[in-house]
Amino acid sequence: MLKMLRLCSLKCGFARVMGWLQLVLGGLVIVVALSSLFRFYSAGFFLHREDICHHFYGVKDAYAGFDVKALADRVDEVLDKMESLQNKLESAVQSMEKEKDEVGMGKSNIMRLEFKRYLQEEVVQPLYEAHIALRQIRMPKAEGIGNASSKEEPLINYFVVEEIRKYITLKQNRYRKVNMFGTESMYSAIGHACVLVKKELEEYMDYDISSYCKDDWNVAQKLMLRGCDPLPRRRCLTRASKTYLKPYPINESLWKIPDDRNVRWSNYKCRNFACLSSRNSQRGFTKCIGCFEMEKEKLKWVNKTSLPVDFSITEVLAIKPGEIRIGLDYSVGTGSFAARMREQNVTIISTALNLGAPFNEMIALRGLIPLYITPNQRLPFFDNTMDLIHTTAFMDGWIDLLLMDFILFDWDRVLRPGGLLWIDKFFCNRSDLDDYMYMFLQFRYKKHKWVLSSKSKDEVYLSALLEKPPRSL
Repeated sequence: MLKMLRLCSLKCGFARVMGWLQLVLGGLVIVVALSSLFRFYSAGFFLHREDICHHFYGVKDAYAGFDVKALADRVDEVLDKMESLQNKLESAVQSMEKEKDEVGMGKSNIMRLEFKRYLQEEVVQPLYEAHIALRQIRMPKAEGIGNASSKEEPLINYFVVEEIRKYITLKQNRYRKVNMFGTESMYSAIGHACVLVKKELEEYMDYDISSYCKDDWNVAQKLMLRGCDPLPRRRCLTRASKTYLKPYPINESLWKIPDDRNVRWSNYKCRNFACLSSRNSQRGFTKCIGCFEMEKEKLKWVNKTSLPVDFSITEVLAIKPGEIRIGLDYSVGTGSFAARMREQNVTIISTALNLGAPFNEMIALRGLIPLYITPNQRLPFFDNTMDLIHTTAFMDGWIDLLLMDFILFDWDRVLRPGGLLWIDKFFCNRSDLDDYMYMFLQFRYKKHKWVLSSKSKDEVYLSALLEKPPRSL
């Protein structure tokens, strides 16, 4: 009886302890539940605030600015490759099942070689490409705790070729020091329209580092003209002519045709300078006909002609004696304007594109400075620095008025107060003349010369010499 009482008291004590333990645990559950509800309420969960996840995880704007579309496109691209590979393998298995009874013993070695080639080209290589593509996908990384933020490299998930990805990646300074430009890192820029020519750009950037570049300057120029400007830099060695000779001395080179061996002619229709004559209809270009004939070029801007729209360099420089020292020739040509101005101790930089002929090479071999730039690009000069801007044979009525407006404002930016804008034989349709005249006159420049002349029944010439006002605000 006594044993039973002791056993009952022990059971009752254990039950009592378990009961109290349950009460304590229940109380803790209620406290945790209430605190959780309080956190939900304070975070605005019941008010449907969008930043609730940021509140709990401490990451603010974790995916703000992340290029989700580029990431989705990359994933879709990999999935398409995998699906295509699966279809090929299934088709190959079915084909092998049909033919296995027809294959004799004598063909076994041939079948092995073909099967090896099939595995290498149709299985291993696509799998490798899909694997690399998946590895190249970059997700935004939250840095720090609490106030973490994401910094995705622009376009990093858009391009596949590794050289482009390395080029556009943010470059941190060594030891994270602030450089002389006041930044801790540097971005390498490319034109925003590069995304529209992805295939061509990736082919252009697909090369072996430190080896010779492909002879593809014409591909680069097409990319630039299509808005992929600036282009990425490349880490390959530029090709030059195999028979390159030293250029002529400066006292000879200004008005002498360079040696044919100093130009790579592979991407031109012509193979020498003589072929570029205006008499040759197969020369490969239509703008600036006669620019490679020095006897004709020597006559420009020297003497007064019968056309009132032709100004000579002497009369232009006489308007600002001693003040014109440096300038820009925004034209299509071979540098003859710069050569004539050099004889007057004026340094002129000539813009040039190789539109079917070696315009840049010609300017440089004459001892002058070519600026390889497209109309899409901002001039690489600081504000109020040029004494003169000269333009001829460039816009000629084809140009969109909005693009022309941006170009003219850029010229105004780099032209110094008191500098001269020389519009040389600009022509357009008579019906468009008022629009173009407004474009030139909107800056309220002082008119030193303003001449209109008939070019044909439907077209008209405009030449003008305008001076930029001080604008000392």
